[in-house]
Amino acid sequence: MLTADSGSVLRLVEIEGRGRALVASQPLKAGQIVLQDSPIVVYSAFPLVKPQSSASYCDNCFRILFSSANVVPCPLCSHHLFCGPNCLTAATASSHSPWVCQALSRLRDCPSLFSQPLEQQVQARFLIAAYNLALVSPSDFQVLLSLQGQYSPSDAPAAEFLHSLISSVCPPPSLSISIELTAALLAKDKLNAFGLMEPISLQQDGERSVRAYGIYPKASFFNHDCLPNACRFDYLDSALDQNTDVIVRMIHDVPVGREICLSYFPVNLNYSARQKRLAEDYGFTCNCDRCKVEANWSDNETDVIDDNGTIEENEDEEIMEEDNDEQMVASEGDEVGEADFPHAYFFVRYMCNRENCWGTLAPLPPSNDVQSKMLECNVCGNLKSEEDMC
Repeated sequence: MLTADSGSVLRLVEIEGRGRALVASQPLKAGQIVLQDSPIVVYSAFPLVKPQSSASYCDNCFRILFSSANVVPCPLCSHHLFCGPNCLTAATASSHSPWVCQALSRLRDCPSLFSQPLEQQVQARFLIAAYNLALVSPSDFQVLLSLQGQYSPSDAPAAEFLHSLISSVCPPPSLSISIELTAALLAKDKLNAFGLMEPISLQQDGERSVRAYGIYPKASFFNHDCLPNACRFDYLDSALDQNTDVIVRMIHDVPVGREICLSYFPVNLNYSARQKRLAEDYGFTCNCDRCKVEANWSDNETDVIDDNGTIEENEDEEIMEEDNDEQMVASEGDEVGEADFPHAYFFVRYMCNRENCWGTLAPLPPSNDVQSKMLECNVCGNLKSEEDMC
């Protein structure tokens, strides 16, 4: 866990109205890496029975398996594959224990589970991974339980069904589970899981999918802001090691004591879409500076932001559906001044202008304390020089 030790550039604090938060313990520079975090739980985002057309991934490090030459199957089943002996050995001692293998195999044969929404198959994967964590690393399991996330009555049907299913079909050995524990774990997962997205080179039909979900004990403390000062990078398939690690880099300079925030979704969502998503997925209303400005805009004005950081007030806009039907808008309009839209500079400088990307740009890490003039998109990996913004 993060503490107030002098070796960390971030400090964990309590902020009234926001809960636990991470603030800068020293001045931070644009592009500076402030956190690299590994998941305590990572699990596949696919249904228990994957479509035949989908790619195969290592069930330990989640690298894509391009060739069958070095693939090592699980010796206990025919469903799980690994990219080599090292990943198989590591997984057998941790995330893919014999009980996990048996539990997932039994769940694949449960007709009652396949009559439920696909989401519950992924939730079942998470619960198996979480219960296994309690068996192989009790201390990490306590960290998981300490994360934010409260049980909601709306989640009761899923909790009751999954608890009953796992208790009867594949109860974890030497671990007493209850419906209260199941509900609490699902709440932690809902609030804290990060989606590890397919690289944009593998996207299909213009849409990126989630390959896996991970819960990161330190990164979970980052709060949301609709104009973040940091952004998260993951490098699936391109990382030399620790394929599922996340890296958080600063977007711009911040002084000591400033809270460091991420955006929980693409920054180009409009005000109503952002508030709806935050309320439904995270249970709060955002009152950041950007939301305070946009809340005062007329309800019948459709103010939207395009790839160039410009806005247009137009009732005949083109609405695109993505990520749970959230509104993301493509439009053309005249650039407005800071007096009309005080945050326009952020979108001009820090939003990727690649078509259908919606990523956020952050400078590459400084070299010898010299700030990089190249900015990297945290979605598509596209590089953009500061000269291109002039």
